Amino acid sequence: MKYLYRLCYNAIMNISSPAFNGDTIPPKYTCDGEGISPPLQIEGTPENAQSLVLICDDPDAPAGLWVHWIIWNIDPKFTEIAENSVPAGSVQGTTSFGNTSYGGPCPPNGSHRYFFKIYALDTTIPLGPEAKFEDLSSAMQGHILDQAELMRTYRR
Repeated sequence: MKYLYRLCYNAIMNISSPAFNGDTIPPKYTCDGEGISPPLQIEGTPENAQSLVLICDDPDAPAGLWVHWIIWNIDPKFTEIAENSVPAGSVQGTTSFGNTSYGGPCPPNGSHRYFFKIYALDTTIPLGPEAKFEDLSSAMQGHILDQAELMRTYRR
C-alpha cells in the first residue's frame, strides 16, 4: 500500500458529516440500508488549492485495503458534498467493487473502520474514471497541500 505524503504538515482542513452522530456509520449509508453516500462537510481548504480528492476506504477488509469511493478534481471552493451526490465537474474513479460510484460499508465479519479522507492538491489530476486508487495515489504524490480524515466504524 502506498502512503500519501503532503507538502504542508500543519493540518488546518477538517472533514465531518452531520449524519454521523457517535462513532458508527448509520445503516442508511451501508449495504444494510439505502447504500447511499453520506453528506460531508469540508472546512479549512488552503487558498492555493487547485483541487480536492476524496477517498473512502476500509483498511480492515480481509483482502487488504478496500476502496469504497474515490473522487478527484473536486472544486476547492466546495464546502459540502450533499448526501447521495457527486460534486459537479469531479471524476469518480474505479473502486474495489469494480464500479465508479460509492459502495457503502458491508463488512463480512466483525467491526471495520471506514476512513473518509480529503486532500487539497496544488494541481488537478489528469485521470479518467477507469483509474483506480493506485493510479490516483501515484498522481497525487508531491501535490498534497493539506489533508483531513474522518473515521467511523460499522458492524453487520
